[in-house]
Amino acid sequence: MFFDEAIVEFVSGDGGSGAVAFHREKHVPRGGPNGADGGRGGNVILMAERGMRTLYDFSMRRKFSAEPGAHAVGNKRGRSSKDVIVKVPVGTVIWDTVMDEQLADLNLHGMKFVVCKGGRGGRGNLHYVSSVRQVPNFAEKGAPGETVTAKLELKLLADVGLIGLPNAGKSTLLGALSAARPKIGDYPFTTITPNLGVVSLGDKSFVMADMPGLIEGARLGHGLGHQFLRHIERTKVLIHVVDMAPIDESDPVRNFELIENELKEYSEEVWSRPRVVLLNKIDMIAPGSPENDRLQELRDRLQRDGIPVFAGSGAAKLGLDPMLYEVVSTLEAQESVESMPTLMPATAREEVDEGWDVVPAPEGGWEVIGRRVLRMVKMTNLNNTDSVRFLHRRLERMGVIERLRELGADEDDSVFVGDAVFSFRDY
Repeated sequence: MFFDEAIVEFVSGDGGSGAVAFHREKHVPRGGPNGADGGRGGNVILMAERGMRTLYDFSMRRKFSAEPGAHAVGNKRGRSSKDVIVKVPVGTVIWDTVMDEQLADLNLHGMKFVVCKGGRGGRGNLHYVSSVRQVPNFAEKGAPGETVTAKLELKLLADVGLIGLPNAGKSTLLGALSAARPKIGDYPFTTITPNLGVVSLGDKSFVMADMPGLIEGARLGHGLGHQFLRHIERTKVLIHVVDMAPIDESDPVRNFELIENELKEYSEEVWSRPRVVLLNKIDMIAPGSPENDRLQELRDRLQRDGIPVFAGSGAAKLGLDPMLYEVVSTLEAQESVESMPTLMPATAREEVDEGWDVVPAPEGGWEVIGRRVLRMVKMTNLNNTDSVRFLHRRLERMGVIERLRELGADEDDSVFVGDAVFSFRDY
Protein backbone atom coordinates (compact mmCIF):
# COMPACT_ATOMS: atom_id res chain seq x y z
CA MET A 1 0.00 0.00 0.00
CA PHE A 2 1.37 3.42 -0.99
CA PHE A 3 0.81 6.15 1.59
CA ASP A 4 1.85 9.68 0.63
CA GLU A 5 -0.17 11.72 3.16
CA ALA A 6 -0.62 11.52 6.92
CA ILE A 7 -1.91 13.70 9.74
CA VAL A 8 0.27 13.30 12.84
CA GLU A 9 0.35 14.98 16.25
CA PHE A 10 3.74 15.84 17.76
CA VAL A 11 4.15 16.82 21.44
CA SER A 12 7.42 17.98 22.98
CA GLY A 13 8.23 17.60 26.68
CA ASP A 14 7.59 20.21 29.37
CA GLY A 15 10.57 21.66 31.17
CA GLY A 16 11.28 20.54 34.74
CA SER A 17 10.64 22.91 37.64
CA GLY A 18 13.42 24.78 39.40
CA ALA A 19 14.09 24.14 43.08
CA VAL A 20 13.80 26.27 46.20
CA ALA A 21 16.84 25.47 48.33
CA PHE A 22 19.34 27.16 50.61
CA HIS A 23 22.99 26.44 51.13
CA ARG A 24 23.57 24.40 54.30
CA GLU A 25 27.13 23.93 55.48
CA LYS A 26 28.87 23.89 58.79
CA HIS A 27 30.36 27.26 59.76
CA VAL A 28 28.43 28.95 56.90
CA PRO A 29 25.41 30.38 58.71
CA ARG A 30 24.25 32.54 55.77
CA GLY A 31 24.88 30.38 52.75
CA GLY A 32 21.99 31.89 50.82
CA PRO A 33 19.70 30.45 48.17
CA ASN A 34 21.14 27.86 45.76
CA GLY A 35 18.13 26.17 44.18
CA ALA A 36 19.08 24.55 40.86
CA ASP A 37 17.32 24.72 37.49
CA GLY A 38 15.00 22.10 36.05
CA GLY A 39 15.89 20.00 33.02
CA ARG A 40 14.86 20.76 29.45
CA GLY A 41 11.97 18.81 27.92
CA GLY A 42 12.70 16.62 24.92
CA ASN A 43 12.40 17.97 21.38
CA VAL A 44 10.56 16.15 18.61
CA ILE A 45 12.80 16.07 15.53
CA LEU A 46 11.88 14.84 12.06
CA MET A 47 14.75 13.34 10.06
CA ALA A 48 14.76 12.42 6.37
CA GLU A 49 15.74 8.79 5.78
CA ARG A 50 16.41 7.50 2.26
CA GLY A 51 15.58 3.94 3.34
CA MET A 52 11.89 4.85 3.78
CA ARG A 53 9.66 4.94 0.71
CA THR A 54 6.16 5.75 2.00
CA LEU A 55 4.38 7.21 5.03
CA TYR A 56 2.82 3.83 5.84
CA ASP A 57 4.25 3.77 9.40
CA PHE A 58 2.21 6.86 10.24
CA SER A 59 -1.04 5.11 9.35
CA MET A 60 -0.60 3.00 12.50
CA ARG A 61 0.89 5.61 14.82
CA ARG A 62 -0.58 9.08 14.79
CA LYS A 63 1.09 10.65 17.84
CA PHE A 64 4.70 11.09 18.95
CA SER A 65 5.57 12.55 22.35
CA ALA A 66 8.82 13.45 24.09
CA GLU A 67 9.42 13.07 27.83
CA PRO A 68 9.38 16.08 30.18
CA GLY A 69 12.54 17.32 31.84
CA ALA A 70 13.23 16.26 35.41
CA HIS A 71 12.60 18.65 38.30
CA ALA A 72 15.58 20.06 40.15
CA VAL A 73 16.23 18.72 43.65
CA GLY A 74 18.02 21.04 46.02
CA ASN A 75 21.17 22.28 44.32
CA LYS A 76 21.16 19.44 41.77
CA ARG A 77 20.02 20.37 38.30
CA GLY A 78 17.20 18.36 36.76
CA ARG A 79 18.10 15.98 33.96
CA SER A 80 17.16 17.04 30.44
CA SER A 81 15.12 14.53 28.46
CA LYS A 82 16.27 12.86 25.27
CA ASP A 83 14.99 14.11 21.94
CA VAL A 84 12.58 11.95 19.97
CA ILE A 85 13.80 11.32 16.41
CA VAL A 86 11.01 10.51 13.95
CA LYS A 87 12.20 9.24 10.57
CA VAL A 88 10.33 10.23 7.42
CA PRO A 89 11.02 9.50 3.74
CA VAL A 90 13.28 11.86 1.82
CA GLY A 91 11.00 14.29 0.02
CA THR A 92 8.53 14.79 2.90
CA VAL A 93 6.95 18.23 3.23
CA ILE A 94 5.64 19.23 6.68
CA TRP A 95 2.60 21.48 6.96
CA ASP A 96 1.09 23.08 10.07
CA THR A 97 -2.60 22.18 9.82
CA VAL A 98 -3.65 25.01 12.17
CA MET A 99 -1.72 27.86 10.53
CA ASP A 100 -1.95 26.24 7.07
CA GLU A 101 1.70 27.00 6.35
CA GLN A 102 4.65 24.95 5.21
CA LEU A 103 7.13 24.32 8.00
CA ALA A 104 9.88 22.38 6.23
CA ASP A 105 10.81 20.44 3.12
CA LEU A 106 13.07 17.51 3.99
CA ASN A 107 14.49 16.82 0.54
CA LEU A 108 17.97 15.57 1.51
CA HIS A 109 18.99 12.42 3.33
CA GLY A 110 19.88 13.20 6.95
CA MET A 111 18.13 16.58 6.96
CA LYS A 112 16.55 17.36 10.34
CA PHE A 113 13.76 19.66 11.46
CA VAL A 114 12.70 20.40 15.05
CA VAL A 115 8.94 20.33 14.70
CA CYS A 116 8.36 20.79 18.47
CA LYS A 117 10.85 22.38 20.84
CA GLY A 118 10.97 21.08 24.38
CA GLY A 119 10.19 23.53 27.16
CA ARG A 120 13.20 24.99 28.96
CA GLY A 121 13.78 24.11 32.58
CA GLY A 122 12.45 26.44 35.25
CA ARG A 123 14.98 28.58 37.12
CA GLY A 124 15.74 27.87 40.76
CA ASN A 125 15.47 30.50 43.49
CA LEU A 126 19.19 31.26 43.04
CA HIS A 127 18.24 33.42 40.03
CA TYR A 128 15.81 35.64 41.96
CA VAL A 129 18.22 37.12 44.47
CA SER A 130 18.35 40.92 44.37
CA SER A 131 19.20 43.80 46.69
CA VAL A 132 15.60 43.88 47.95
CA ARG A 133 14.93 40.15 47.71
CA GLN A 134 17.80 38.42 49.41
CA VAL A 135 15.93 35.28 50.45
CA PRO A 136 13.55 34.37 47.58
CA ASN A 137 11.21 31.61 48.64
CA PHE A 138 10.00 30.69 45.15
CA ALA A 139 11.29 29.12 41.94
CA GLU A 140 10.09 28.95 38.35
CA LYS A 141 8.13 26.08 36.88
CA GLY A 142 9.32 24.56 33.63
CA ALA A 143 8.15 26.03 30.33
CA PRO A 144 5.39 24.05 28.63
CA GLY A 145 6.23 21.99 25.57
CA GLU A 146 4.61 22.48 22.19
CA THR A 147 1.90 20.55 20.39
CA VAL A 148 1.81 20.60 16.60
CA THR A 149 -0.69 18.76 14.44
CA ALA A 150 1.14 18.40 11.17
CA LYS A 151 0.27 17.12 7.74
CA LEU A 152 3.06 15.06 6.20
CA GLU A 153 3.02 15.11 2.42
CA LEU A 154 5.42 12.94 0.44
CA LYS A 155 6.69 14.12 -2.93
CA LEU A 156 8.71 11.38 -4.57
CA LEU A 157 12.30 12.15 -5.49
CA ALA A 158 12.85 11.04 -9.07
CA ASP A 159 15.08 12.44 -11.79
CA VAL A 160 12.69 11.60 -14.63
CA GLY A 161 8.90 11.43 -14.57
CA LEU A 162 6.71 9.59 -17.07
CA ILE A 163 3.48 11.39 -17.92
CA GLY A 164 0.68 10.57 -20.31
CA LEU A 165 -2.86 9.30 -20.60
CA PRO A 166 -3.94 6.02 -18.97
CA ASN A 167 -2.80 3.01 -21.01
CA ALA A 168 -0.19 5.04 -22.90
CA GLY A 169 2.42 2.43 -21.99
CA LYS A 170 4.24 4.20 -19.15
CA SER A 171 4.41 1.16 -16.86
CA THR A 172 5.53 -1.06 -19.73
CA LEU A 173 8.26 1.45 -20.56
CA LEU A 174 9.45 1.56 -16.93
CA GLY A 175 9.56 -2.23 -16.83
CA ALA A 176 11.52 -2.34 -20.09
CA LEU A 177 14.12 0.19 -18.91
CA SER A 178 14.59 -0.87 -15.27
CA ALA A 179 14.24 -3.76 -12.84
CA ALA A 180 10.92 -2.38 -11.61
CA ARG A 181 7.96 -4.68 -12.13
CA PRO A 182 4.85 -2.50 -12.04
CA LYS A 183 1.43 -4.04 -12.56
CA ILE A 184 0.57 -3.95 -16.26
CA GLY A 185 -2.84 -4.54 -17.83
CA ASP A 186 -4.59 -3.93 -21.13
CA TYR A 187 -7.08 -1.55 -19.55
CA PRO A 188 -6.89 2.09 -18.36
CA PHE A 189 -5.85 2.97 -14.80
CA THR A 190 -3.76 -0.17 -14.28
CA THR A 191 -1.33 2.04 -12.35
CA ILE A 192 -2.94 3.44 -9.21
CA THR A 193 0.26 4.25 -7.26
CA PRO A 194 3.57 5.78 -8.41
CA ASN A 195 6.32 3.29 -9.27
CA LEU A 196 10.05 3.94 -9.14
CA GLY A 197 12.84 2.26 -11.06
CA VAL A 198 16.56 2.82 -11.57
CA VAL A 199 17.54 3.11 -15.24
CA SER A 200 21.15 2.43 -16.25
CA LEU A 201 22.85 3.52 -19.46
CA GLY A 202 26.54 2.69 -19.57
CA ASP A 203 28.08 4.17 -16.43
CA LYS A 204 25.16 6.56 -15.98
CA SER A 205 22.02 5.90 -13.97
CA PHE A 206 18.95 7.82 -12.86
CA VAL A 207 15.65 7.26 -11.05
CA MET A 208 12.51 7.15 -13.18
CA ALA A 209 8.97 7.44 -11.81
CA ASP A 210 5.86 6.10 -13.51
CA MET A 211 2.90 8.29 -12.54
CA PRO A 212 -0.73 7.20 -12.72
CA GLY A 213 -2.32 8.36 -15.96
CA LEU A 214 -3.71 11.86 -16.20
CA ILE A 215 -7.03 12.68 -17.77
CA GLU A 216 -8.78 15.88 -18.76
CA GLY A 217 -9.59 17.84 -15.59
CA ALA A 218 -6.95 16.04 -13.49
CA ARG A 219 -5.81 19.35 -11.98
CA LEU A 220 -9.38 19.85 -10.74
CA GLY A 221 -9.52 16.47 -9.01
CA HIS A 222 -10.85 14.27 -11.80
CA GLY A 223 -9.57 10.73 -12.20
CA LEU A 224 -6.64 9.18 -10.35
CA GLY A 225 -3.76 11.27 -11.60
CA HIS A 226 -4.64 14.45 -9.69
CA GLN A 227 -3.44 12.94 -6.39
CA PHE A 228 0.00 12.35 -7.85
CA LEU A 229 0.57 15.53 -9.82
CA ARG A 230 2.64 16.85 -6.91
CA HIS A 231 5.13 13.99 -7.34
CA ILE A 232 6.02 15.41 -10.76
CA GLU A 233 7.20 18.60 -9.02
CA ARG A 234 10.40 16.85 -7.90
CA THR A 235 11.42 15.59 -11.33
CA LYS A 236 14.05 17.36 -13.42
CA VAL A 237 13.05 15.94 -16.81
CA LEU A 238 9.67 14.73 -18.08
CA ILE A 239 9.06 12.03 -20.67
CA HIS A 240 5.67 12.51 -22.28
CA VAL A 241 4.55 9.08 -23.51
CA VAL A 242 2.04 9.36 -26.35
CA ASP A 243 0.02 6.31 -27.36
CA MET A 244 0.09 6.23 -31.17
CA ALA A 245 -2.36 3.31 -31.34
CA PRO A 246 -4.96 4.08 -28.64
CA ILE A 247 -7.56 1.40 -28.02
CA ASP A 248 -10.36 3.99 -28.11
CA GLU A 249 -9.14 5.21 -31.55
CA SER A 250 -8.79 8.76 -30.22
CA ASP A 251 -6.53 11.31 -31.90
CA PRO A 252 -2.94 11.08 -30.52
CA VAL A 253 -2.33 14.74 -31.40
CA ARG A 254 -5.30 15.88 -29.34
CA ASN A 255 -4.29 13.51 -26.53
CA PHE A 256 -0.83 15.08 -26.47
CA GLU A 257 -2.30 18.60 -26.27
CA LEU A 258 -4.71 17.53 -23.51
CA ILE A 259 -1.93 16.34 -21.19
CA GLU A 260 0.26 19.34 -21.92
CA ASN A 261 -2.65 21.66 -21.08
CA GLU A 262 -3.39 19.85 -17.80
CA LEU A 263 0.26 20.16 -16.79
CA LYS A 264 0.40 23.86 -17.68
CA GLU A 265 -2.79 24.63 -15.78
CA TYR A 266 -1.48 22.74 -12.75
CA SER A 267 1.89 24.51 -12.61
CA GLU A 268 3.65 26.77 -15.12
CA GLU A 269 6.96 25.97 -13.42
CA VAL A 270 6.49 22.20 -13.81
CA TRP A 271 5.24 22.60 -17.38
CA SER A 272 8.42 24.52 -18.28
CA ARG A 273 10.67 21.58 -17.29
CA PRO A 274 12.77 20.00 -20.05
CA ARG A 275 10.66 17.56 -22.02
CA VAL A 276 11.30 14.49 -24.14
CA VAL A 277 8.43 12.98 -26.11
CA LEU A 278 8.17 9.26 -26.89
CA LEU A 279 5.71 8.31 -29.63
CA ASN A 280 4.95 4.87 -28.25
CA LYS A 281 3.63 1.60 -29.69
CA ILE A 282 5.03 2.10 -33.19
CA ASP A 283 5.25 -1.69 -33.51
CA MET A 284 1.44 -1.64 -33.84
CA ILE A 285 1.45 0.87 -36.72
CA ALA A 286 1.53 -0.35 -40.33
CA PRO A 287 3.47 1.64 -42.92
CA GLY A 288 1.22 3.82 -45.05
CA SER A 289 -1.66 3.67 -42.54
CA PRO A 290 -3.51 6.76 -41.20
CA GLU A 291 -1.82 6.12 -37.85
CA ASN A 292 1.57 6.40 -39.53
CA ASP A 293 0.55 9.71 -41.07
CA ARG A 294 -0.48 11.04 -37.64
CA LEU A 295 2.84 9.86 -36.19
CA GLN A 296 4.77 11.80 -38.82
CA GLU A 297 2.52 14.85 -38.34
CA LEU A 298 3.14 14.94 -34.58
CA ARG A 299 6.86 14.28 -34.97
CA ASP A 300 7.26 17.15 -37.47
CA ARG A 301 5.31 19.53 -35.28
CA LEU A 302 7.34 18.79 -32.12
CA GLN A 303 10.63 19.03 -33.97
CA ARG A 304 9.61 22.46 -35.26
CA ASP A 305 8.95 23.49 -31.64
CA GLY A 306 12.43 22.29 -30.65
CA ILE A 307 11.17 19.39 -28.49
CA PRO A 308 13.23 16.18 -28.69
CA VAL A 309 10.91 13.50 -30.07
CA PHE A 310 11.52 9.79 -30.51
CA ALA A 311 9.45 6.96 -31.92
CA GLY A 312 9.68 3.62 -30.19
CA SER A 313 7.94 0.84 -28.32
CA GLY A 314 8.23 -0.05 -24.66
CA ALA A 315 6.66 -3.47 -25.18
CA ALA A 316 8.98 -4.39 -28.08
CA LYS A 317 11.93 -2.40 -26.68
CA LEU A 318 12.36 -0.56 -29.96
CA GLY A 319 14.05 2.84 -30.34
CA LEU A 320 14.58 3.40 -26.61
CA ASP A 321 18.37 3.89 -26.45
CA PRO A 322 18.44 7.17 -28.45
CA MET A 323 15.77 8.54 -26.13
CA LEU A 324 17.77 7.50 -23.03
CA TYR A 325 20.92 9.22 -24.33
CA GLU A 326 18.91 12.40 -24.78
CA VAL A 327 17.47 12.09 -21.26
CA VAL A 328 20.93 11.59 -19.72
CA SER A 329 22.30 14.55 -21.65
CA THR A 330 19.40 16.74 -20.50
CA LEU A 331 19.84 15.66 -16.88
CA GLU A 332 23.54 16.51 -16.93
CA ALA A 333 22.71 19.93 -18.34
CA GLN A 334 20.11 20.50 -15.64
CA GLU A 335 22.35 20.05 -12.65
CA SER A 336 25.69 18.83 -11.43
CA VAL A 337 25.70 15.69 -9.29
CA GLU A 338 25.13 16.58 -5.64
CA SER A 339 26.56 14.59 -2.79
CA MET A 340 24.03 13.51 -0.20
CA PRO A 341 25.13 14.50 3.31
CA THR A 342 24.60 11.87 5.98
CA LEU A 343 23.89 14.50 8.62
CA MET A 344 22.67 18.07 8.54
CA PRO A 345 22.20 20.47 11.47
CA ALA A 346 18.67 20.50 12.82
CA THR A 347 16.64 23.58 12.01
CA ALA A 348 13.63 24.71 14.01
CA ARG A 349 10.56 26.84 13.54
CA GLU A 350 11.07 30.51 14.23
CA GLU A 351 9.33 31.62 17.39
CA VAL A 352 6.98 34.50 16.75
CA ASP A 353 6.15 36.75 19.67
CA GLU A 354 2.79 38.12 18.60
CA GLY A 355 2.64 40.46 21.62
CA TRP A 356 -0.29 40.59 24.00
CA ASP A 357 -3.67 42.23 24.37
CA VAL A 358 -6.49 42.59 26.89
CA VAL A 359 -10.05 41.90 25.71
CA PRO A 360 -13.41 41.55 27.49
CA ALA A 361 -14.02 37.94 28.52
CA PRO A 362 -17.24 36.29 27.24
CA GLU A 363 -18.21 35.24 30.78
CA GLY A 364 -17.48 38.68 32.25
CA GLY A 365 -14.24 40.21 33.40
CA TRP A 366 -11.14 40.42 31.23
CA GLU A 367 -8.92 38.07 29.27
CA VAL A 368 -5.22 38.60 28.66
CA ILE A 369 -4.11 36.92 25.42
CA GLY A 370 -0.64 36.45 24.01
CA ARG A 371 1.87 33.62 23.87
CA ARG A 372 4.44 35.35 26.07
CA VAL A 373 2.01 36.17 28.88
CA LEU A 374 0.50 32.69 28.74
CA ARG A 375 3.94 31.11 29.09
CA MET A 376 4.79 33.38 32.05
CA VAL A 377 1.66 32.29 33.92
CA LYS A 378 2.24 28.60 33.19
CA MET A 379 5.77 28.91 34.58
CA THR A 380 4.53 30.51 37.80
CA ASN A 381 3.78 28.53 40.94
CA LEU A 382 0.33 29.95 41.67
CA ASN A 383 0.26 28.28 45.09
CA ASN A 384 3.18 30.42 46.27
CA THR A 385 2.33 33.98 47.34
CA ASP A 386 5.81 35.34 46.64
CA SER A 387 5.77 33.79 43.19
CA VAL A 388 2.40 35.36 42.36
CA ARG A 389 3.62 38.78 43.54
CA PHE A 390 6.66 38.46 41.31
CA LEU A 391 4.36 37.64 38.38
CA HIS A 392 2.27 40.73 39.17
CA ARG A 393 5.37 42.95 39.04
CA ARG A 394 6.42 41.45 35.71
CA LEU A 395 2.96 42.06 34.22
CA GLU A 396 3.06 45.60 35.56
CA ARG A 397 6.43 46.26 33.90
CA MET A 398 5.01 44.92 30.61
CA GLY A 399 2.06 47.33 30.86
CA VAL A 400 -0.65 44.71 31.32
CA ILE A 401 -1.88 46.15 34.65
CA GLU A 402 -1.94 49.67 33.23
CA ARG A 403 -3.95 48.41 30.24
CA LEU A 404 -6.51 46.86 32.58
CA ARG A 405 -6.82 50.19 34.39
CA GLU A 406 -7.36 52.02 31.08
CA LEU A 407 -10.13 49.61 30.12
CA GLY A 408 -11.90 50.25 33.44
CA ALA A 409 -11.16 47.07 35.36
CA ASP A 410 -12.66 47.23 38.86
CA GLU A 411 -11.37 45.70 42.06
CA ASP A 412 -12.00 41.93 42.19
CA ASP A 413 -12.83 41.71 38.48
CA SER A 414 -11.90 38.30 37.08
CA VAL A 415 -8.82 38.27 34.84
CA PHE A 416 -8.35 35.12 32.70
CA VAL A 417 -4.97 34.06 31.39
CA GLY A 418 -5.21 30.66 29.75
CA ASP A 419 -6.62 28.25 32.35
CA ALA A 420 -5.72 30.53 35.29
CA VAL A 421 -8.16 33.02 36.84
CA PHE A 422 -7.02 36.00 38.94
CA SER A 423 -8.84 38.69 40.86
CA PHE A 424 -7.76 42.19 39.81
CA ARG A 425 -5.93 44.09 42.52
CA ASP A 426 -4.86 47.65 41.84
CA TYR A 427 -2.08 48.00 44.41
